[in-house]
Amino acid sequence: MKLSIVIIGDEILLGRVTDTNSGLIARTLAEQGWHVESVRTVGDTAAAISGAVEAAMAESELTITTGGLGPTRDDVTKSVLMGCFGGELRHSPEVAANVEMIFERRGIKLNELTRLQAMVPTSCRVIQNRVGTAPIMWFEKEGKVLVAMPGVPAETRTMLPVVADEIQNHFHTQPDTVRREFTVTGISESALAQRLAAFEDEMPEGYKLAYLPSPGEIVLRLEGAPGSFEEQAGKLVAFIGANFAGEGKLTPAELAIECLRRRGLTMASAESCTGGNIAALVTSIAGASDVFIGSVVSYSNDVKMNLLGVHPETLDAHGAVSEETVRQMAEGARANIGADYAVATSGIAGPGGGSPEKPVGTVWTAIAGPHGTRTRLLSLVGDRRAVIDRASATVLTDLVALIEAETMSREAITAMFDQNRLDEADRALDGLDGASDRAWALYMKGRIAWKRGLKSQAMSFYAEAAGLEPDSEAATALEQARQVMDFYNKDLYNP
Repeated sequence: MKLSIVIIGDEILLGRVTDTNSGLIARTLAEQGWHVESVRTVGDTAAAISGAVEAAMAESELTITTGGLGPTRDDVTKSVLMGCFGGELRHSPEVAANVEMIFERRGIKLNELTRLQAMVPTSCRVIQNRVGTAPIMWFEKEGKVLVAMPGVPAETRTMLPVVADEIQNHFHTQPDTVRREFTVTGISESALAQRLAAFEDEMPEGYKLAYLPSPGEIVLRLEGAPGSFEEQAGKLVAFIGANFAGEGKLTPAELAIECLRRRGLTMASAESCTGGNIAALVTSIAGASDVFIGSVVSYSNDVKMNLLGVHPETLDAHGAVSEETVRQMAEGARANIGADYAVATSGIAGPGGGSPEKPVGTVWTAIAGPHGTRTRLLSLVGDRRAVIDRASATVLTDLVALIEAETMSREAITAMFDQNRLDEADRALDGLDGASDRAWALYMKGRIAWKRGLKSQAMSFYAEAAGLEPDSEAATALEQARQVMDFYNKDLYNP
């Protein structure tokens, strides 16, 4: 089944506003089995809208438009759609009541222009827009459907699940391709591609693997037939190994929040060149208050000294952009805000302010925690926005890696096992490199295998662990496992 998308608005066509609606619509409906045939962006003229709608409906069973539904004179979409589907404008009491409710909720006086939103074509079925004044209109013609949605991204984002349900109930589509995303951290794109070369060579016909890198992470999108998809997804995760962060597109901030929440830890930030961007990324996620305590945006040296405790001598000797300064920023934030971990940034985001010794893109980061402070020098490229985003993502990703390295104790891994987080515990055991941990890691791998019903594999792990430490708990577990297996191997019906 084919889907065409029409984005309406001069502000988008001229590049003043970025279109986010088409991607969201495409991703959402792809899960139902829709294939995007085209995405058209047109201005606020009747001729442009009419031509785009006609072309879209000629090529696809479903067309979705966004934009051009406001109360201003340049919003002519309703008139164009009546030219295609017929009907006339009539007042809808239901839409009027919805508009009045929204204005009352916002505490704004309703004006006459906005009242015109209640005028809708008689040829459409209205889906009430619960977060905006522009009604969503459903048109049908010769077995094809057009849904006109508002252009405001927040309204499209909120109402799209409702529209998607209506579409599914009407068309009853079934996906012929499954798509799933996997977040990977702590490895470069080229190194990951090398690691996955064998997996890609062995993928069944029709499968695709796409690499979608962004600051601090790589998202892999696997596409393939439903019948064998779970098997291929499992293989992919196994090939990724310890760098697998989770299913779905997880941002560095989401990874940090989940890591901290799972371990009952808190964080704070002290930001200079990133200007509060780290705090904004974290607090934009629901539930961030569970782990995020606060932030100090220390753009001036006075704030660095007075609120974070950076020594004047440090600034005089090394400058604001230095390892010594960012270390004291992180340690001051951790102590003064009272968090388990604190991240800090100080650098030169550009476009000016650089020098031969410290060019634009030079950023020092620090992470202060219960086991000390770690610093890192970044040499970033790109414009000011790119430097800020990359520095923010990198320090959040580094925070996750540091916490996992510091907290992968026997107690933490045992807790994962007790919580039935077997895959996570198994990966954590692979990270125990010390000779003294080897026997215990094998013992725990045996317990995981036994819990999964892989009893022969479990006994092999127990036996290897007992060989390293004959008097360990692995030896006891091996004997108990043998007794269980002997019992079930007896012929109980022929004593």
